[in-house]
Amino acid sequence: MSIITLTTDFGNKDHSVAAVKGAIYSELPEATVVDISHQVSPFHIEEGAYIIKNAYKNFPKGTIHIIGIDSELTPENKHIAVLLDGHYFICADNGIISLITSEFKPENLVEISLPDTTQGNFPTLDTFVRVACHLSRGGTLEVIGKRINDTKVLTVTAPVVNQGGNQIVGSVIYIDNYGNVITNVTRSFFENIQKGRHFKITARRVDFSSIVNKYSEAINFTIEKSKREEDGKKIALFNTCNFLELAIYRSDPNTCGAASTLFGLKYRDTITITFED
Repeated sequence: MSIITLTTDFGNKDHSVAAVKGAIYSELPEATVVDISHQVSPFHIEEGAYIIKNAYKNFPKGTIHIIGIDSELTPENKHIAVLLDGHYFICADNGIISLITSEFKPENLVEISLPDTTQGNFPTLDTFVRVACHLSRGGTLEVIGKRINDTKVLTVTAPVVNQGGNQIVGSVIYIDNYGNVITNVTRSFFENIQKGRHFKITARRVDFSSIVNKYSEAINFTIEKSKREEDGKKIALFNTCNFLELAIYRSDPNTCGAASTLFGLKYRDTITITFED
């Protein structure tokens, strides 16, 4: 019996998440259902992809991932089930699979075609749950749809290096629960261009000249607590997913503020990294 994960833009106010879980347990009482997130911004495919691609690899092979984001069935938004990197993904063919990983090609891919599932307006409940339970019982993809060769591809903004090789222009791809700003600049990309040179990261009117390994590394704990710079200190680091992140130490968007608001950054805003020999 495989684990079934849920990632949606449903939020937690309405009945939707509970209804989906109830449908799974009604069909598979012994199922293990794990919430990845239900706080994806409405219809925000890129945000959902960032969350899923950084979560799914921590689950065992054979896990089934239901993605309820922009999932209404239309002639341009078909339903698919994908075996990718040893995991099953059930979602709409809206480009999200292309954003989850470019490292692996699908091992199997079908367009879902089940009877009595085309009339409802809640496909995550009406269709995706049925497919997930079928797969969890050991069923095959061929039973629930016809094989297709590829999925819709979305192109996301990649960091750009200028002709002189001394500047990277990146952009914001995600803002987390703490208001920390994640950019599309990966550690490997940064280090390949840096080549040991000094650098300055500029995000609007805020500059960073160093990158720490962890949040607390930015704090000088040898100084008496009442005298050291701590809450509100700006930080640049590569997060656990190896993306360049701009943060505020111990930030809270609801009280003292966060990097996104204090730095004035939102999704797709640009940052620059300038290197000096």
